[in-house]
Amino acid sequence: MAVHARARGSQEVADVARGALVREIAASGAFAGDRGWREAFAAVPRHLFVPSYYVGVPGGYERRWGEHPDPHARERWLRGAYDDTPLATRLRDGELLSSSSQPSLMATMLVALRPADGDRVLEIGAGSGYNAALLSYRLGEENVVTIDLDPDITESARRHLDAAGYHPLVVTGDGARGVPGHAPYDRIIATCGLPVIPRAWLAQCRPGGRIVTPFATGVAALDVHGAGHAEGRFLATPAYFVPLRGTARPAALPPRPTGLPRRARESDLFRFLLALTRGTLEAEEAYALWEREGMPTRERYGLTVRGEREWAWLDDPEGPYVWPLPEPG
Repeated sequence: MAVHARARGSQEVADVARGALVREIAASGAFAGDRGWREAFAAVPRHLFVPSYYVGVPGGYERRWGEHPDPHARERWLRGAYDDTPLATRLRDGELLSSSSQPSLMATMLVALRPADGDRVLEIGAGSGYNAALLSYRLGEENVVTIDLDPDITESARRHLDAAGYHPLVVTGDGARGVPGHAPYDRIIATCGLPVIPRAWLAQCRPGGRIVTPFATGVAALDVHGAGHAEGRFLATPAYFVPLRGTARPAALPPRPTGLPRRARESDLFRFLLALTRGTLEAEEAYALWEREGMPTRERYGLTVRGEREWAWLDDPEGPYVWPLPEPG
């Protein structure tokens, strides 16, 4: 009887916490472009995807888990699972390998994906499985494929998805190569950072499709015009993701600038420009541009992939401010 009472109490805590999270995301405006995602976040229990996670504390990390013998610790775990924050789910020698992304950022990216009913979606970076569950709820599990390089991550994602009642295809492999055996896809969404747009994604996404992916310290939403051409702008939100591991070179962020005015050194928008133009502009050149153009917001920047070329730009892909990106490899 005590066990059943504890389970009922935990479910009530989870329901209340999930409802509060959904209201918080809604208040941020993230659902404004597609309210259907609000229903998905209200239905999918995030705590099933983070049976344990780590939170930063002075000197390192503290682990929280759902099977802790102390009931107060279990409740901290459960309530924390519904905080609108990213949760570190896998560490190795102090290095973050996998996480559950901030829910409001996930909502923003899913809205930007603009899927239609019946669309097939490839997710790069299975993580905890939570994002794949949201996609499965909205589009049907038969239309969702998710991939991750680490077999331990894909196995735990399958377990979490099974526990929540969703069964999309979970693949172990290099996300930069996509999953060609199940292509074509109408939409591709990545939950990991990368330095270039893999050409395999363009080849596996239908013309008229859409790719939403972290890039530099932002999120790019690209419309696919063909196997070798995609283009689009960045969303307004900043974003910091675990790098994609595999054949793609890891994305490198520039060091914090020195020798520049304080408003540049402390500006997330200036650091975004530095990350986007790394290897092309020196910090002083970037600062002069940033000042001249009125400290541009992320939405003014974009990416273009055309054949073997890939470049970032400000305002116009053929304008005066364009910066070549590294060759894919």
